[in-house]
Amino acid sequence: MKKTPIDKILIDPMSRFINKSTTGGVVLFLSAVVALILANSPFKDAYHHFWEHEFALRFDTFEVKNNLHHWVNDGLMAIFFFVVGLELKREMIAGELSRPKKAILPLMAALGGMVVPAAIYLIFNHDSNAVGGWGIPMATDIAFALGILYLLGDRVPVSLKVFLTALAIADDLGAVLVIALFYTSDIDTHSLVVGGIFLVLLLVANRLGVRSPLFYGIIGIGGLWMAFLFSGVHATIAGVLAAFTIPASSKVRDKKYVEKLRSLIDEYDSLEGRIKRLKTPQQQHVLEEVRVYSKAALTPLQRLEHSMHTMVSFIVMPIFALANAGVTFSGDFWHNITSNVSIGIILGLVVGKFIGVVGFTKLMTKLKIAALPSDLSWKHIYGVALLAGIGFTMSLFITELAFKTNAEEYILEAKMGIFAASMIGGTIGYFLLKSIKQKD
Repeated sequence: MKKTPIDKILIDPMSRFINKSTTGGVVLFLSAVVALILANSPFKDAYHHFWEHEFALRFDTFEVKNNLHHWVNDGLMAIFFFVVGLELKREMIAGELSRPKKAILPLMAALGGMVVPAAIYLIFNHDSNAVGGWGIPMATDIAFALGILYLLGDRVPVSLKVFLTALAIADDLGAVLVIALFYTSDIDTHSLVVGGIFLVLLLVANRLGVRSPLFYGIIGIGGLWMAFLFSGVHATIAGVLAAFTIPASSKVRDKKYVEKLRSLIDEYDSLEGRIKRLKTPQQQHVLEEVRVYSKAALTPLQRLEHSMHTMVSFIVMPIFALANAGVTFSGDFWHNITSNVSIGIILGLVVGKFIGVVGFTKLMTKLKIAALPSDLSWKHIYGVALLAGIGFTMSLFITELAFKTNAEEYILEAKMGIFAASMIGGTIGYFLLKSIKQKD
């Protein structure tokens, strides 16, 4: 393919940067650092005030108005959860969660990594007003955890990356269920029914063969998401439900696609050459058919996941980090970091995740329900269990849901605990995995 100057100078380097497996985690980390710096600089008041600016959507007498912070957490994060839903559906259809025998080990590891941290948090906070934060240490940040794992390159087996991916996706599913069941406000039945109607409409469209992303976007956002926004069930759940309605089948079977493509290539090869620099109408027609058949050979599910991954990694999650990671450390730093909320989260994410992931994995192998992949050792599982203690994005998100009214102190303590635990788990996990000899 001929490279233009702009390809060599800008597009190719940017593509290599964006497509690196570690880049998303690096950008997320830098966004969190920027937020922390701003929140503890002379511009801290301006930083906090910025997210309080109100933004409204209005049509005639109908109006939805919230501050920017709320729009980020309820609106922008719905896109993140939509992509999570796409990943979950793909994994359940054809990935690591599609076969019970292969799925049972990461699923049970994820379950242990949710139950034990929640229990540890409750030990410290069961008799306080902060009891609602039990869901915070249950979450694993898939971008950070996988980013650190991929930094190790060939030092870790591919099967370990697959195990952590499946564990983190199962963990995301658990977090979605926890949010839906336990972190919702008073339910507006009428709005929920309306949302249900839009969900049924999306499912019917799937069965009828509707494949247009625009259709699913309009009904999913303008209908399902908006109804959930008013229902009391957290609006981000609409993103997951909408994702599960996206078609996961192609219109052209692989064999038919290959035959058609060969036919079109032969036809293109037989046509006369270009008119100066332009294609002939006949060549244009063949190339358009190639494009149409190539599009039909892909599933809408995979096309959407692939196209939206960059936006989520480089727009949605960094903005979320900028809006939520800005903790202003006060003079009571040691008081906050040693509070029951913070200690419960730190021990939950670091110790609880480790005990839960390792313990449930060992239980499955001892009972011979599942077995470790042949190229993995228990040291690998120990390292992954520590990386699972990186709870950044989802933990921050649940913090905002758990502590809403008159709970600024709890929010501060929770965020400090999340940062500390993520640093501890990520650092120890990285060096433990790095120390493992490849022959292990």
